[in-house]
Amino acid sequence: MRTGSGPGRAGRAAFAGRARGRGVAVAVLLAVAAGTAAPAGAVAAARGPAGRVDGVWRSDGYGTVLSIHEGRLREYQVTSVSCLPGGGLRRTGRGGDGAVVYTGADATVYRIRPRRLGHSATLHVDGSVGDRELRRLAALPGRCAQAAPVGARAVFDTFWQTFEENYPFFAAKGIDWQAVGNRYRPKVRDGMTDAELFALLRSMVLPLGDAHVFLDAYGTGFFAQGRPGTTVPSPELDQRAQRYIEQRDLGGTRLRSFAGGRIGYARLPDDTGYLRISGFGGYDEAGPTYARNSAVLDETLSEVIKPGLKHLILDLRINGGGSDALALQVAERLTDAPYLAYAKQVRNTPDDPAKFTRPQPVRVRPAPGRFRYTGPLAVLTGGETYSAGETLTQALMQRPARTVRVGQNTQGVFSDILTRVLPNGWAFGLPNEEYLTPSGTTFDGPGIPPDIRAGDFVEDIGRAAPDSAFAQALAALRRHDR
Repeated sequence: MRTGSGPGRAGRAAFAGRARGRGVAVAVLLAVAAGTAAPAGAVAAARGPAGRVDGVWRSDGYGTVLSIHEGRLREYQVTSVSCLPGGGLRRTGRGGDGAVVYTGADATVYRIRPRRLGHSATLHVDGSVGDRELRRLAALPGRCAQAAPVGARAVFDTFWQTFEENYPFFAAKGIDWQAVGNRYRPKVRDGMTDAELFALLRSMVLPLGDAHVFLDAYGTGFFAQGRPGTTVPSPELDQRAQRYIEQRDLGGTRLRSFAGGRIGYARLPDDTGYLRISGFGGYDEAGPTYARNSAVLDETLSEVIKPGLKHLILDLRINGGGSDALALQVAERLTDAPYLAYAKQVRNTPDDPAKFTRPQPVRVRPAPGRFRYTGPLAVLTGGETYSAGETLTQALMQRPARTVRVGQNTQGVFSDILTRVLPNGWAFGLPNEEYLTPSGTTFDGPGIPPDIRAGDFVEDIGRAAPDSAFAQALAALRRHDR
């Protein structure tokens, strides 16, 4: 995204795969903001018997407490100054691994698996990778049973404190967040207009240049941005890119379209495959669950990754991100040997930004019963490669077979978006995780660099110039044959 006032509604698609539960969160929040205390059943749930899912749980990291009672799960978003109700989910079944399954109105799926002694559990969110650790509490934190403060000062304090306790990248970005709070809090006054408050909060996070930070004030405004000098992946840009590729790179050949138009494929005369993916999600509007997206992706990959491929170009430019699990599903079709993709850790100590949970390894395992391409691979990337497009790029860096990255640095945002609510009903999001290479490197901020640097893809489209990255990718793959 370009720096500025944000992309508006078109740019929100870049966040769709990572942000969740806004509608449910706000509906619950409004009741609390109006003076309604937390439901009595939520407090009673804290006394659920050990060894069962019912009860109250605090997650390691994520600033989240879960209250589970009589088939209902309520999420609370907690800081040292606030506790606001988040999304509500209902029990919908039990998984084969013993997990109890809860589903939200927005198709979010939680899978909670208690450990034998009942004092801890794991939470898996469909579409994400890895698990979250849960610890049983005796009861809800006292603040959660009280009506939430209202007014501009409460909004400011919740916003500032959530970043203070969860955002991992202040030092890397050269931001003194304490100084930011000291500068802006005196400007906050109860009774200020929504437009004034929105502008103030926006000004606080603008210097972060972080594409996984957003603020949604609904009728008042929407803010999001990206690394300076990059462009928002949007449906319009995606369509322009496809027409450009068909004309410039494929000599007028039309891409075969799959997965609701988010995946395109062509096979060149020399048996080089060209696979373009613009996002990891939104493949089937009629069935927007992770399970349905995964099924559509599996069908698509089976149709395009077939025997006879000599080379493969994977184009992740103009990719708005989405589900990391779907991204790994692609990597699983590109190897015959399991390997470590990356490790994931989350900021875990509110008063120490250097403290994280233990890194959780995430592995690529060859897709069973499917044809897998293990030949030379070229991955095209640019500043418009976001989020899950980047985690796939990072996973493919460890691929056992020959892989080369061509283009420009990716956007530089890897974490899931931690979506929060504010006392006035607005929503916002921020990253709180790091994705580590086997050597412990992260690429948050500058993004993953290419092996072969090529021209700016968006500029090439605008100037109708040759696609230098595509040409260099072909050349690199063909050099492998010599």
